Amino acid sequence: MSRRRGQPYSQDMPHRVVASGDEPIRSVAERLSVSPSYVSKVRSKFRRTGDAVPGPQHNHIRPRLEPIYDDLRKRVTAEADATIAELRAWAAREYGIIVSHPVMWDALNLLGLTLKKSGCGRPSRTAPT
Repeated sequence: MSRRRGQPYSQDMPHRVVASGDEPIRSVAERLSVSPSYVSKVRSKFRRTGDAVPGPQHNHIRPRLEPIYDDLRKRVTAEADATIAELRAWAAREYGIIVSHPVMWDALNLLGLTLKKSGCGRPSRTAPT
C-alpha cells in the first residue's frame, strides 16, 4: 500500500483492523502496512465507541492577518504600488502583527489582490514582441 506522509488511510482500513480480531498488534500492523500505534488506537476507539471510523480533523489555524483583511484591502486599493515589505511594515506598525513575506503574499492572493507591476524592468525573453 503506497501512502504519502500526512495523508489519511483509506476508509476501509479501520474496518480491516477491527476484522483482524485478537491477532497481535504487530502482526496486524505489518500485514496492513500501518504502524502498531495506529492499530492500537483503532482498536481502542472501537472498544470505547463501538465504531472505528475516524472523526473529523480539527486542525484549522486561522490566518494571522484575518482580523485586518478589510483594512489590508483598503490599504492596497489606496496604495497600489506598495511593496510586500511596505505592507508587512504597515501591519507591524499599525496592528503589531509581524508576518513573513510569504504570509503577506498568501493573504493578498486569498483576497484576490495584486500589486502594481513595475514597467521599468527588462522585458522577458519569451514575451511576444
